[in-house]
Amino acid sequence: MNRFITALAIAALLLGVALASPSAAYPGGTPGFQTDVAPFCATCHSSLTESALAGSGERAAKMLAENHHLSLISAGEKGYAALSPEQRTELVAHIRALDEASTVAIEAPAEVAAGETFQVTVSVTGGAGPAVAIGLVDAAHRNLARAAPAAGWQVVGAPAITGQDFKEQTGWIARRPEVWGRNLSYVNVTGVSSDATTGDWGHARVVWTLRAPQEAGKRPLAAAYWYGTEKASPHGFTTDPIRGKQVRGGFGGHSGRVRFSDVLQVEVK
Repeated sequence: MNRFITALAIAALLLGVALASPSAAYPGGTPGFQTDVAPFCATCHSSLTESALAGSGERAAKMLAENHHLSLISAGEKGYAALSPEQRTELVAHIRALDEASTVAIEAPAEVAAGETFQVTVSVTGGAGPAVAIGLVDAAHRNLARAAPAAGWQVVGAPAITGQDFKEQTGWIARRPEVWGRNLSYVNVTGVSSDATTGDWGHARVVWTLRAPQEAGKRPLAAAYWYGTEKASPHGFTTDPIRGKQVRGGFGGHSGRVRFSDVLQVEVK
């Protein structure tokens, strides 16, 4: 029995170490998760506006990028201690430029008929890559937003994903068994990259086909955008011979972002 308890303790310790390591974050997207996702999942990400955390009290200010991420770099904490003061200053400037260039916009009809099938297009820019994530939600809020189907919007078929090379991507979503349905409200886009030193920013687009609910009335629809920042700067990553580029701040650096499009109120008639 003692040996069994010891084995469990060791396993728990190893699991804790693994979860605390830089690889526990998702700087390469969620390659193993092909399902609907809401913004609350990204606790390792920072926000750019307090409105995305409205009602969260003091936690809202703590989750802002300036306090949650950039302050760690400026102070030389965590993995940033290996950088010189000049490099840390430049890294902060690169990340701010990337955040300024990273946008998400949603296009949808202002009104649709009950039960009608229609298309919604979400376009994003920026993001350090190598992957970004995009989803349809019902609110621009980190803790309260739900996946769009919760508001009555039914996803019809697999979303059409267009990468930075303007080619259609099917690899990520094809990992989900077709028999289970690929009508997801959340996707990864791979092959995205940005270079903050040259101002060359990534971009991607996703087109969803939705079916409107049968009940009339206005219903919310918005897009959520998950992206990383540090790999857009030469100071923002280390290179591992096996895993390749690793974000310098790791899981605890909060270098990812969650941002939202405007919230549309689509009228169902």
